[in-house]
Amino acid sequence: QVQLVESGGGLVQPGGSLRLSCAASGSIFSINHMGWYRQAPGKQRELVATITSGGATNYAGSVKGQFTISRDNAKNTVYLQMNSLKPDDTAVYYCNAEIRITAAPYWYTYWGQGTQVTVSS
Repeated sequence: QVQLVESGGGLVQPGGSLRLSCAASGSIFSINHMGWYRQAPGKQRELVATITSGGATNYAGSVKGQFTISRDNAKNTVYLQMNSLKPDDTAVYYCNAEIRITAAPYWYTYWGQGTQVTVSS
């Protein structure tokens, strides 16, 4: 069984910063893409950023230059550094990973439970 556990969310003032972490644990053979998504109230879940096992990154246009995704492959952990936060960044942030649980070439997508980020004065 595989689990993704996020941490680091909270309440922050506009202009502030937060760093989210997401650690994958359990029966993991290897991890391909890892990423962050967010869902604001009344809106659909949207991509924030992804990172491959080799470190190639992709960002939503709305966060490019503001957020930075990184990962520690040895710890099966992905991070999201969020700077210059705005009220529009308020959402539940979910991490996501493509994981191979055995040597067989099948990838499964797992999601974390979500962590709330609220940007407000």
